[in-house]
Amino acid sequence: MRPLAFIDLETTGATATHDRITEIGIIEVDADGSVREWQQLVNPGILISPFIEQLTGISNEMVAGAPPFGAIAAETMKRLEGRLFIAHNARFDYGFLKSEFKRLDIVFRASVLCTVKLSRALFPEHRRHNLDSLIERHSLQAAARHRALADAQLIFQFWQKIHQERCSDEIEAALRAQNAHPSLPPHLDPGIVDELPEGPGVYIFHGENDRPLHVGRAKDIRQRVLSHFSDKPGKTGEGEIVQQVRRIDWIETAGEIGAQLRETTLLKALQPMSKRPAGPDDEACTWRLVDAGDGWLRPQLTALADIGSGPAMACYGLFKQAREAKTVLRALAESHHLCDMLLGLEEFRPGEACLGHRKRRCKGACVGQETYARHTVRLISALVGLKLVSWPFVGPALIREGEEAHLIDGWRYLGTARSDEELHALLDDRPPPFDRAIYKILAKQVGRMTALPRPAGSVEPGAETWHTGRIDTPEVAP
Repeated sequence: MRPLAFIDLETTGATATHDRITEIGIIEVDADGSVREWQQLVNPGILISPFIEQLTGISNEMVAGAPPFGAIAAETMKRLEGRLFIAHNARFDYGFLKSEFKRLDIVFRASVLCTVKLSRALFPEHRRHNLDSLIERHSLQAAARHRALADAQLIFQFWQKIHQERCSDEIEAALRAQNAHPSLPPHLDPGIVDELPEGPGVYIFHGENDRPLHVGRAKDIRQRVLSHFSDKPGKTGEGEIVQQVRRIDWIETAGEIGAQLRETTLLKALQPMSKRPAGPDDEACTWRLVDAGDGWLRPQLTALADIGSGPAMACYGLFKQAREAKTVLRALAESHHLCDMLLGLEEFRPGEACLGHRKRRCKGACVGQETYARHTVRLISALVGLKLVSWPFVGPALIREGEEAHLIDGWRYLGTARSDEELHALLDDRPPPFDRAIYKILAKQVGRMTALPRPAGSVEPGAETWHTGRIDTPEVAP
């Protein structure tokens, strides 16, 4: 029999990248059947919330004198090394241990077995497979629910019960199905399957000579990456690309906004083979209305690169190049009976009729049959569907997402920070050019933005040190 380890953790919350372990319970079962139990409280370094304290019975006072994870990391690794990692909802416990080891620059990798999935495979007639359901269904003896060793004992009891109630062939089939890995390319390290995180973020496939093959984003990186290597590739050509993969990188994010922003910037920077970005915005432009006198506002084509961080004037439309912008304006001229001369689509000749008027489309602002002011009102009405969201702040703003803060200025994504120091470094960097794809992401998130406060007494934005509002002050357990 392979050496086994039945594991349960108690934590300060559900997010492995942010929350911490408060207690570890491990039951070691050797090949000869001998059993050892180990339980250890852990000082998480952050406060345990009243909800978690009530759920687990582990208080801040209880962990105050306990060692931090770093002090017991070697002991934990020794008890798990070479054993099949068995836990209920195993990715949760495995993910937390991986994160704790990662903070110490230690790579932890193990073969994982989830008893939730095992229960579903062996007892498909039942809907629920949480630990409380297993206790009731299999008459397991719970000493103290939501304490690490007690829950690990329940998992071990379940393991013993199924070996009494089901034949070994049936159990082995369920185990093989759970541990079946997708067909990976020959040049890809199979250990990557156990490394992939289950949270949101972006991932990059690299081919020979580190050539970027594909950039994607996902709510669950592990699930999405493994889906690429399934027997049913999605898009045409995907199967050919994934067979070239030699390395996979990923960036975990606090949420979907961060994943979208990073994917967009990586697509532009890496130019992967599978998904070409829309192209450079060197010729991208927008329409602005400028005062031509006598109550007449005319559209002026403005390069997106020339838009300041906080445009005072309204902008209408995001266009790849001037030809596209003029095509859209001509269509509006026809549908709203506007004057080609006043729109700048043909040379202005005072007193002469524009081509549209000669075709009985223009209402005659060019020849005095309609006032400039009235034409301007109709022009604004025609453009309203193209109006871009104006930058609503004087200076930079933040979108807070979990423990991350995305720094934005004039619709330009400056980067993501997890500390005040990282945020100040982003403020010192040269801002990137305006990006249409980034704008489309951010324009939907205006309601989540908060202005970055300016220091008292500052006059001109950009000439001062901005306050960050502190994003890196975790509460420390006593």
